[in-house]
Amino acid sequence: MVKGRDDRVLTATRALGAVIVPFLVVAFVGLYLFPGDTGRWFAWEVRPRMTPLLMASGYLAGAYFFTRVALARRWHRVHLGFVPVTAFTVFLAIATLSHLDRFDHGHVAFWVWTGLYVTTPVLVPLAWLRNRATDPGTLEPDGDLALSRTVRATLVAVAAAQSAVALVLLLSPATMIAVWPWRLTPLTAQVVAGWFALPGVVAMMMAVDGRWSAIRITLHSQAIGLTLILAGAARAWADFDPANPLTYAFVGGLGLLLVGLAALDIRCESALRRMPASATQP
Repeated sequence: MVKGRDDRVLTATRALGAVIVPFLVVAFVGLYLFPGDTGRWFAWEVRPRMTPLLMASGYLAGAYFFTRVALARRWHRVHLGFVPVTAFTVFLAIATLSHLDRFDHGHVAFWVWTGLYVTTPVLVPLAWLRNRATDPGTLEPDGDLALSRTVRATLVAVAAAQSAVALVLLLSPATMIAVWPWRLTPLTAQVVAGWFALPGVVAMMMAVDGRWSAIRITLHSQAIGLTLILAGAARAWADFDPANPLTYAFVGGLGLLLVGLAALDIRCESALRRMPASATQP
């Protein structure tokens, strides 16, 4: 342990995680179970169904992550998700402010949505900045792994690809609307951008940090989201254009990413079980 860095999770960080979770769970339940009814209860009518299913998948993944934040004993085990969540909330804030006329201003869901995406781009990075001083920056002494250069390089490539898609969706939504595998509007294109920005920054943070103990929780969160997105794609397959090659690139790409994350998880956990007590290794 580095002197003065006790790896504790600050009370304010725990509180932020605990406050965010209920909003994410409610959004997941509504969007994933009733994707065709957003016009009645959500901040705006989101069509077709694949878009709310995608959004819901990310929200449940986020609920898992922030639950782990609220319960965490060591800060470094959850720190990795805060910068990606910051990127996500900034993207959603930009999408919201750019298309305020598309929302149902008479619905309470609009004010909840707006309140969240005005405050979280400030609160989440502040929590990370305050709590990061407790991170010792070392491998866990009771057993840990460091990712290899090959794995880190692969993560950087994945980060670059996802971040590029996110930026084009945000900055030039018309470009993506013309080729996207299901129907988007300028608002939903920029909203979907946030769901690509988040995993893109996650992959980059994994590559930069490299400690398996710091990666595990955020990786599991991403796996939950990917699994739900793929299940959602099966439910809403009629929304996809079967003649569009990007339909199969989207589904196949997410499937490969899920398999890759699962393989990394299995490999690292197996390596940890084979290690002697109180050991660390690459």
